[in-house]
Amino acid sequence: MSLLFYSVAAIAEIAGCFAFWMWLREGKPLWWIAPGIIALVIFASVLTRVDAAFAGRAFAAYGGVYIAASLVWLWVIEGIRPDRWDMVGAGMCVAGAMVILFAPR
Repeated sequence: MSLLFYSVAAIAEIAGCFAFWMWLREGKPLWWIAPGIIALVIFASVLTRVDAAFAGRAFAAYGGVYIAASLVWLWVIEGIRPDRWDMVGAGMCVAGAMVILFAPR
């Protein structure tokens, strides 16, 4: 279930940050920040649902998922296909996240 929460959180965070990016960097109208704020509130709320005893560990594992989701966003939304180095880096990050999430404690 944690991977589902991480995935939803990543989509919400990326969408929220993208809205601000578009407003500040691409000159979109001020109203673009409204869905950005909503998406970031959803991100923070969903991330608290992760089954982890400590926030720091949950956030550390989330980092790998966020990186992989960012490359999917790059490809699907921005139309830029990640290169092999993007994929290698994301794979390393996801592997690290899996160690953090599933290591025996």
